[in-house]
Amino acid sequence: MLLRALCVLLLLALPFRAGELRLMMVEEAGCAWCARWNAEIAPAYPRSSEGQVAPLFRVDLKAPLTEGVIIDRPASFTPTFILLSDGTETGRIEGYPGADFFWPMLDALIRSAQVPANRE
Repeated sequence: MLLRALCVLLLLALPFRAGELRLMMVEEAGCAWCARWNAEIAPAYPRSSEGQVAPLFRVDLKAPLTEGVIIDRPASFTPTFILLSDGTETGRIEGYPGADFFWPMLDALIRSAQVPANRE
């Protein structure tokens, strides 16, 4: 448990690299939907293709924003999943819609973030 906590802190301390995607989960103690996500998705997430492309890190709803993270607006609901590219929000999922919907929604966010912007 201590090792996991240290790894999470280390991940948060690292600056975002160019082109890097990360999934930020905003949660709070006592959140039933966070607990459901933790039971249904969390065990498989790090081994999933999505988890490989966009590693997860967690923040508390009431905690200050992680340094280097720029989001469109503060999270109002828990859980809120914010996909970050180079530390900047590219999309979000507010709430947990269940496993049948979470994976396709996250896939769509990742695909959208990986499409290069049109250059003129």
